[in-house]
Amino acid sequence: MYVRNCFYWRVVIAALLVAAWSGAATAVGLVQKDPWAPLSLLLGEWEGEGAGKPGQGTGGFTFSRDLQGKVLIRKNYAEYPSTKDRPAFRHDDLMVAYKEDTSNRIRAIYFDSENHIINYSVAASEDRNSVEFLSDPDPTGPRYRLTYRSAGLDKMSIKFEIAPAGKPDAFATYIEATCRRKHAK
Repeated sequence: MYVRNCFYWRVVIAALLVAAWSGAATAVGLVQKDPWAPLSLLLGEWEGEGAGKPGQGTGGFTFSRDLQGKVLIRKNYAEYPSTKDRPAFRHDDLMVAYKEDTSNRIRAIYFDSENHIINYSVAASEDRNSVEFLSDPDPTGPRYRLTYRSAGLDKMSIKFEIAPAGKPDAFATYIEATCRRKHAK
């Protein structure tokens, strides 16, 4: 009986010590919060949903943590069939989201197969149901806004807008799409 009681108290004491350490670690900042929690809506592998109209592209993208959680990487592709006016083509792009050291703001840099490089500020809505990528103003070039919005469980709408040079807030929709999260089989 003594052995059983001794074991019981050792388990209780160990559990209390773990709980106390966990609380102390959180209080002094040893336990890190997920820096990407505001953008968690984006994480995963996504596949575009199209209506199948002629000339519409198909594609998909992934958002994943990389560099031991220090950055988010988006890899995106879109394939467009040929039309009477142009041959079939594929668009690929890469975006890296990161936290700035000085302000802890989320920023992103974008590269694509058409030689575009775009710097974005990134903001999640308070309810974490949308994320906006807004390019830095450039008086000599267009400004871009890319918005992801939750459209239900494992669905998302995407809107890409462009404002002309000299009119940084006169956005016009360039692409609207919907996508669904792919699940492992």
